[in-house]
Amino acid sequence: MAAAAELQGKYQKLAQEYSKLRAQNQVLKKGVVDEQANSASLKEQLKMKDQSLRKLQQEMDSLTFRNQQLAKRVELLQDELALSEARGKKNKKSAESSTLLSQEQKSVFNEDLQKKIEENERLHILFFEADEQHKRLEAELRTRLEVLETDAAQHQTVVDSLTRKYTDTIEKLQNDKTKLEIKSQTLEREAKDCRLRTEECQQQLKNLQAALGSRLEESLCIINEKVPFNDTRSSRYNALNVPLHNRRYQLKLRDLAGQALAFVQELVTALLNFHTYTEQKVQIFPIDSATDTVSPLNQKFSQYLHENASYVRPLEEGMHHLFESITEDTVTVLETAVKLKSFSEHLASYLGFLRKILPYQLKSLEEECESSLCTAALRARNMELHRDMKRLIAVFEKLHTYVSLLVLPSTKPEGLLRTNYNLVFTNIAASLHGFHDILKDISKHYSQKATLEQDIPTATQKLITTNDCILSSVAALTNGAGKIASFFSNNLDHFTASLSYGPKGGTEFVSPLSAECMLQYKKKAVAYMKSLKKPCASSVPYEEALANRRVLLSSTESREGLAQQVQQSLEKIARLEQEKEHWMLEAQLAKIKLEKENQKLKNSLSGHLTETIQEHSVFPNVAEQKKETTEKSLREPIRSTSLIGMLTITTDNEKTPDGESREDLIKNHYMARIAELTSHLQLADSKSVHFHAECRALAKRLSLAEKSKESLTEELKLASQNISRLQDELMTTKRSYEDQLSMMSDHLCSMNETLTKQREEIDTLKMTSKGNSKKNKNR
Repeated sequence: MAAAAELQGKYQKLAQEYSKLRAQNQVLKKGVVDEQANSASLKEQLKMKDQSLRKLQQEMDSLTFRNQQLAKRVELLQDELALSEARGKKNKKSAESSTLLSQEQKSVFNEDLQKKIEENERLHILFFEADEQHKRLEAELRTRLEVLETDAAQHQTVVDSLTRKYTDTIEKLQNDKTKLEIKSQTLEREAKDCRLRTEECQQQLKNLQAALGSRLEESLCIINEKVPFNDTRSSRYNALNVPLHNRRYQLKLRDLAGQALAFVQELVTALLNFHTYTEQKVQIFPIDSATDTVSPLNQKFSQYLHENASYVRPLEEGMHHLFESITEDTVTVLETAVKLKSFSEHLASYLGFLRKILPYQLKSLEEECESSLCTAALRARNMELHRDMKRLIAVFEKLHTYVSLLVLPSTKPEGLLRTNYNLVFTNIAASLHGFHDILKDISKHYSQKATLEQDIPTATQKLITTNDCILSSVAALTNGAGKIASFFSNNLDHFTASLSYGPKGGTEFVSPLSAECMLQYKKKAVAYMKSLKKPCASSVPYEEALANRRVLLSSTESREGLAQQVQQSLEKIARLEQEKEHWMLEAQLAKIKLEKENQKLKNSLSGHLTETIQEHSVFPNVAEQKKETTEKSLREPIRSTSLIGMLTITTDNEKTPDGESREDLIKNHYMARIAELTSHLQLADSKSVHFHAECRALAKRLSLAEKSKESLTEELKLASQNISRLQDELMTTKRSYEDQLSMMSDHLCSMNETLTKQREEIDTLKMTSKGNSKKNKNR
């Protein structure tokens, strides 16, 4: 239901976004339409300007033509004036009169010419201005048109992208809608089933309540009559009863103990490496034992550090014994955790070892500070380590105190009240976090000290290597402490909640003795239940069940696909029936048209034959000449075309084809062709449906394979990480074991030397004692 609500919310969000985008699309469409209208109006204006320009050009052409006429007229007038001047020499009177007339005409012509020239000049100016204005306007309109076209193209691309996006979102929403509808239908069916089940459960509950009420009354009567003593009223006696066994709790506790054992092993390895490399460092710095004699303090410190394995290894052994004591069949609480005492004792011995080496370690740091090689910064780091070592001992003392308190319920139950268990576990978690913080400070100060010692001019490669080893061991120690602290804090609630585990109605285990008796009773009860337990019937293996489930899913999917195919096939059959009726009507119409065409063809052939007979009777000579041509023309095929195709007819006097047989042939041909095409279409349709179903099944298998691939890749990554981690741990343990073996071999050599010396001393003492005994006998 939550997933359906989430999908419904997503669907509503997508619908809102779709409505917003649709509104934006409407606005964009309106803007595009407006820009298109503006571009159309600008195109109309451009056409009008072109028309006005053509008009002006026509006017200009007419004016130039008028100017040419006027120029010709001026030339004629000038010729006439010259002729009149020549005649004026012959006759003065006529000349005077002609000169007067010519002057008047000339003045009139000049005025007229001047007006025409001015008008022509004005028209030229107007035409030039109009032409310039038209060019400027045309350039502006062209630039504006280009801008509008680019804007329209951009708007069109935006509209196309939005339409694609909207179609995609619509398809996605439709798919989501179909999925949600299917899911809602399934949920409705499940809800109906749940209602029926609840009704049945309520009816069963009523029946059970009635039955239990009657049984309770009977049990109370039997208890009051038959049971003289009830041990559950006394916590002391109730502690001896066998509690209900919680197998899940035991498995969880064993898992936690296994994790704690792994962390303790890692911590023990880191402690061994730290003490071993510290011993090597004491032998190297500030005085190298290979070149000079180490101070007696450092020799003693090195001797004590050499014994670290005998104190550190028992911690791992004690934790291993505690892990082995927690099994599936036992009841594990503090009262029954007897093996915790051995771990506490081993921790106390290691704490004594740390207390023993602490003064030597502090004095060694002080001696290193007094060395001439020690700088001020190195001295400051040494003093910080001085303080850190004291804090480390204090944290170990706290841990030992709290662990010893946890041991008390299994040894002295009155030493620790159950109400204080929670406080003890909380303090252990806090102490572990403090241990981790101190180790982080030690790692930080050791790294600073190593860098400073590396800068010393007399620093050797052996010192640098030893410092690196110490840093790696301190880092491993810090990581192990952090893991233990986080592990204990994360499971603190489980540790505290599991302490109330005990017999039903009881508050506590009175003593470890009663807990041991309870475990014996529990083992007897388990043995009795095993004797009564019958073997279960064989069930289907898990792998086979998974395979059957996959087959069931694929069969349900194929059933759905076949149902869809049946629905599509029914729709196609109905459509094909309609098309069949349509083509039957078309075939009837084509048949009627074919009969008409055949009738026309017969009429035309009969008319042609009558014409040839008349020509033969009227022109016998011509008929003889054209006899061969007519026979040839009659023998040649005549082609007749119609709506259904083209028909070829051969005319012969002896044999004329029957119209009905020809029609049957055409009909059979087209019917066979239609049947063939129908079969091809059905075959292609069935293949496409089959391929579609296969594609769906393959897509489902592909999705399942991808999911399995992702899970396998995750498992592979985890496995590779585990392999790398295990390899690192193997290398560290191998290196530590090799170092310890070398140390043990050295120790064995020294012990052999001491044994040989002791044997030699014993032999000499025996010889001396024999000599003394002989002297005494002689006396």
